[in-house]
Amino acid sequence: MIEISNLSKTYSNEVEALKNVNLKICDGDIYGIIGLSGAGKSTLVRCIDLLEKPSSGTIKIDDIDLTALNDKQLRGKRKEISLIFQNFNLLEQKTCLQNVLFPLTLGSHDKKQAIQKGMDLLSLVGLQDKANSYPSQLSGGQKQRVAIARALATDPKVLLCDEPTSALDPQTTTSILQLLSDINKKMHITIIIITHQMSVVESICNKVAILSAGTVAENGKVDEVFSNPQSNAAKKMVFPEGFDDIINRKEQKKFIRVVFDGEILTERPIIAEMTTQTQTLTSIFYASTKSINGKVYGSMLLSVQNQEQTDKVLDYLHSNGLIAKEVVFNA
Repeated sequence: MIEISNLSKTYSNEVEALKNVNLKICDGDIYGIIGLSGAGKSTLVRCIDLLEKPSSGTIKIDDIDLTALNDKQLRGKRKEISLIFQNFNLLEQKTCLQNVLFPLTLGSHDKKQAIQKGMDLLSLVGLQDKANSYPSQLSGGQKQRVAIARALATDPKVLLCDEPTSALDPQTTTSILQLLSDINKKMHITIIIITHQMSVVESICNKVAILSAGTVAENGKVDEVFSNPQSNAAKKMVFPEGFDDIINRKEQKKFIRVVFDGEILTERPIIAEMTTQTQTLTSIFYASTKSINGKVYGSMLLSVQNQEQTDKVLDYLHSNGLIAKEVVFNA
């Protein structure tokens, strides 16, 4: 388990990059850390590996506080943590196999065994035929696969991924995320993904923390945060197409918020059925559904004419197993 407690980071120019961050990441999690630019995501991932020294707070991995270790002890513990970067950071003058083997050259490893391990890792990421190719001969997705193989060379317990797909096209992004998911399942490695893309979190993460201005605005299971975001930072990530229009309204406005939590079949025309059976006039103010891990999640904001119709609609939705409640937004 990774336990981050009261973590803060202030730079010399008095910029507070992180403020009292608290997170628990369990073994085997694929944990997403998401936020807009400047939220503190990259600082946090660098602090987890102590590439950045926190101003205060602790980072424990398996109950060992990394901030309390001396340099030699920290070097030993870092072997359990590998990093993947958005720009791949491959050595251009070395072949793919040599790049994968590079972490092993820093210690005493049998050369023959190391080469076999390197080839096994290239096979794992689907690039065994590229062992003697150079980075300049690879696509962006292939470079990231080599970087992933290199990160696995030291048999890490934790894989830190700092925007691993931001430089890739959507199709390649999907394949890289699937590869990370497969590695998590096959090798039981805890994966932490730093990203600004909600779609990345939705695709493979089981838990998420949303950062805003250096603080944790919200965290929990992905489906729960997506289905029922509580903080404004989370709502802006979940409703990127129009939540500002809702929360910045000058007049107070009542809505019925309907949540699809993966249990209700979206093929069923539930809103049309509701309108017919309750004989209410309902406007859909906002609607968004997304697929997460094979289930459909999302929400709608419905506008109803009066309280009597609101009560009818709520009764109907509740009786059909939907999560629905009356909400009020104002300036």
